[in-house]
Amino acid sequence: MPGRAARPARTAPPTPSTLPPPPTRPPPPHPKAPPRATGNSTFSPKADRSPQMDSVSAPSATPATATSAAAQSRDKLDADYQSFLTLLIAQVSNQDPLEPMDSTTFVSQLAQLTQVEQSITTNETLEKIETRLSAANARDDATLIGREVLAPSERVALADGRGVFSYALNGEAKSVSARILAEDGTELRRIDGLPVAAEARHEVVWDGLDREGLPVPDGSFTVEIDAIDAEEEPVFFTTYAEAQVERVAFRDGAAMLQLASGAEIAADSIVSIR
Repeated sequence: MPGRAARPARTAPPTPSTLPPPPTRPPPPHPKAPPRATGNSTFSPKADRSPQMDSVSAPSATPATATSAAAQSRDKLDADYQSFLTLLIAQVSNQDPLEPMDSTTFVSQLAQLTQVEQSITTNETLEKIETRLSAANARDDATLIGREVLAPSERVALADGRGVFSYALNGEAKSVSARILAEDGTELRRIDGLPVAAEARHEVVWDGLDREGLPVPDGSFTVEIDAIDAEEEPVFFTTYAEAQVERVAFRDGAAMLQLASGAEIAADSIVSIR
């Protein structure tokens, strides 16, 4: 009886490369918070009074100059997808027909990539909403130009012989005085015997006269509050002043108001509008 021919040995299929690990979920973007005046200290902004500045300055970050975190994550995800599909095709093409590969692994990775894509899409949608809200707020802030606002500031504007400012103490004081200073730091006027109660905002009207009783020309001046408690320790306070809004500028997504008094304040620090 003739012998049966030996079956040729089966060669093992080439081992496919290891699939790349799925990318980590990108964190959602965090908007920057605008600057605020603290409630336990004085607020002393510095003004940028450039005459070339328009009344309303454009936001500093635009889609053309700043790449969002979601867009960067989208680019990385696209690259990972291409690598994943390339290796998947190589695995399927080189698998043993008699022993097909287990699809559980690449199906799981594909599901994770899809989940990451959904997260990126959500972030992109939130960024679009934030951009639209910022544009709407910018239009609202622009309407403040020409209006009188009360906000934390140490700068008081004297107009027609009248300057109005106020202060709020963080604690009860034994005595409170206000000093009006010129640009060079010279004391023009000292007002003593001001209210000492805490947790309230006290308004002070300067009649525009110096300590000699002579009228001071209209302009911008600095107010300093001297508040002492019963133990001769200083009391923390916040100074407020009324001034007209001259310009609106946008920095890091926050609206900054430039006042006629020379101060620059955050739009959300306004106490009242008149």
